[in-house]
Amino acid sequence: MSQKSQTGEQLRPVDLARGYGLSTQAVRNYEAAGILPPAERTPHGYRVYTPHHARALRAFLALAPGHGHRAATSIMRAVNQGAAEEAFHRIDESHAQLLEDRRTLQAVENALRSLGPAGSGTAPAPGSGPGGTFIGPLAGKLGVRPATLRKWERAGLVRPRRDPQTGYRLYGEADVRDARLVHQLRRGGYLLEQIAPVITQVRAAGGVDPLEAVLGDWRSRLAARARAMLAGAAELEAYLRQHG
Repeated sequence: MSQKSQTGEQLRPVDLARGYGLSTQAVRNYEAAGILPPAERTPHGYRVYTPHHARALRAFLALAPGHGHRAATSIMRAVNQGAAEEAFHRIDESHAQLLEDRRTLQAVENALRSLGPAGSGTAPAPGSGPGGTFIGPLAGKLGVRPATLRKWERAGLVRPRRDPQTGYRLYGEADVRDARLVHQLRRGGYLLEQIAPVITQVRAAGGVDPLEAVLGDWRSRLAARARAMLAGAAELEAYLRQHG
């Protein structure tokens, strides 16, 4: 049974676009991406949408804030292809990532409690010696590439010294502390330019109090994502009832 016969109402692309503050091109792009089910065509080739498409668009726009554009696209595409289990799996992945981000935030908070004025409480990375830690072992400990640490160095977020004999970078305790903080804040979605003043303040103040506001904002954003996921689930369930 066609969507037209299911709903009895036809919508032009511009009607659908205006209803959600989008351009008609965005609506066409969403259809091409599989976010919307295929539209029927008039004898002259014009697209004809229905309230069913409007429900799909509403579900996608509700899913995107909590799951992200890419994941929301995957979810809607799977539903429209009749692969509901695949869609549910993608949703589960997003919830698992949110849980991991919450754990990351907790890890940052725990790390900050252990950081002293000069980085006391920072455990040495494997490969450390009296002179410090080399870039490879530190990158391995953090789970990033050495190129990432070099990028952070160019941004002034870490300041390793050079070994006088080999010229290799050596990260002291304070550098390891800074690298750990940068890594965790990047996991929280912060840009390098947002992290830079925090690291500067931590160095200048000899403590981590300046991070309290950042952590509070991070908590708020995680809570907002969780609520957005709930809103997206409600709209997706409504679409699934209609779609099935």
